Amino acid sequence: MTTALFAMAGLLVGVFLGVLLWNATYGRKIKNSKEKAEKIIEIAKTKEKEILLQAKDEAIRIKEDIEQETKKKQKYVEDVERDLRKREYSLDQRIENIEKNKAELEKKQKDINAVKETLQTLRKKQEQSLEKIAKMTKEEAKDVLLKIVEKEGKDDLVKKIKEVDDYVKDNADEYAKKIIVTAMQRIAADTASESTTSTVPLTSDELKGRIIGREGRNIQAFEKVTGVDLIIDDTPEAVVLSSFDPIRRQVAKVALTALIADGRIHPTRIEEAYEKAKKDVAAEIKKAGEEAVVELGVTGVPQEIVRILGRLKFRTSYGQNQLQHAMEVSRISAALADEIGADVVLAKKAGLLHDLGKAVDHEVPGSHAVISADIARKFKLPENLINAIEAHHQDVEADSLEALIIQIADAISSARPGARRESTENYVKRLEDLERVANSFSGVEKSFAIQAGREIRVLVMPAEIDDLGAAKLSKEVAKKIEEELQYPGQIKVNVIREVRAVEYAK
Repeated sequence: MTTALFAMAGLLVGVFLGVLLWNATYGRKIKNSKEKAEKIIEIAKTKEKEILLQAKDEAIRIKEDIEQETKKKQKYVEDVERDLRKREYSLDQRIENIEKNKAELEKKQKDINAVKETLQTLRKKQEQSLEKIAKMTKEEAKDVLLKIVEKEGKDDLVKKIKEVDDYVKDNADEYAKKIIVTAMQRIAADTASESTTSTVPLTSDELKGRIIGREGRNIQAFEKVTGVDLIIDDTPEAVVLSSFDPIRRQVAKVALTALIADGRIHPTRIEEAYEKAKKDVAAEIKKAGEEAVVELGVTGVPQEIVRILGRLKFRTSYGQNQLQHAMEVSRISAALADEIGADVVLAKKAGLLHDLGKAVDHEVPGSHAVISADIARKFKLPENLINAIEAHHQDVEADSLEALIIQIADAISSARPGARRESTENYVKRLEDLERVANSFSGVEKSFAIQAGREIRVLVMPAEIDDLGAAKLSKEVAKKIEEELQYPGQIKVNVIREVRAVEYAK
């Protein structure tokens, strides 16, 4: 019993001491926590005051900015309102002025109408008086007057034209001839011409049989592959290739020459030789274009255009080689431009490229001058160069002196002696057409085409055409020739009026 009481008392004392110890330990912690909390609250209150102060400062700054912006906008609105009031006042003044001017114009128009009515009345009275005096109606008098004025005007016009022509011939013709002759003398031109056939020499006539082949299989294969006619006749040690396509004919010539040199002639070998010949001719075309550009010193020409230019080596016009013609036009153009102070570089380049279209005109429809210009546009060449190319046959209007120079140089190159070969039929027809045009005019007795069609002499009836009429007729004949005929160079129209007085002494 006593032991249990002691144990109970000990337990109570332990619990009491534990409680005291817990209060001492955790009471200190709680106190520390309260102190920390109070410090944090004080710091938070301090920061809160700082944040409030900053917020107030920011609000004040924003308010000031808004007030300044409001003042600026208000000032702008005031300025706009002031300007609008000024404009409104100015418009009012203009409207008033317009109304005043309108009133004045109406008044002047009434005055003018009154004057017109007065003049018409006076004119009618004058016409009536003139009709009484002349015993002619108004229309009759007008016809007589117009006929007199027309006759006198025509005579004066023909005289004036003759005076101008004489002045131009005396002063400009000689200088123009000097420039053109000087330009032509500064170049060396070839006179060789091309045809539509090519001759391939043979070492012996025995090769003809090998070219023909058994039952003609070789010649058939060759013509089928190349598209060129192979003519084998009695001509000793030679065969002839015929085709209107000069490049195809050249490929065939190169292929046949290679076959003859190799000695092996059969369909398979013909196809191989043809493929190799195409590559060789393509290389030759490129080389020809590059040599032309280098020889003339022309720069800035794209390689694609150089290749097209090289194809002109195998193109002819009336027997004239077109690459040689292009180079010749380039040289003449440069010489003419140098003589008169034009752009030599532009004239030389345009002269070289003016006939590019002839290299592809069998593939592309249209005039070769327009095709040439389209090629130049495709490769973004300068507009003044394109115009000079496109205008050389007057498909478009020439915009520069250099474009006119190309026209002249092209005509000189085509019309010079030896440049082109013309068939007898075409030659005779051109002379007949010249005489037909001249004989179509009234008062012409007869006409003669002379100097290979470079001049037409027209004999007129002196009783029907006077001296002024002869001058007028020469211009009309020349104009009709220009409109109806095609010819290289120029044609001189020479009208001759001869009066013969014959009497016999008996």
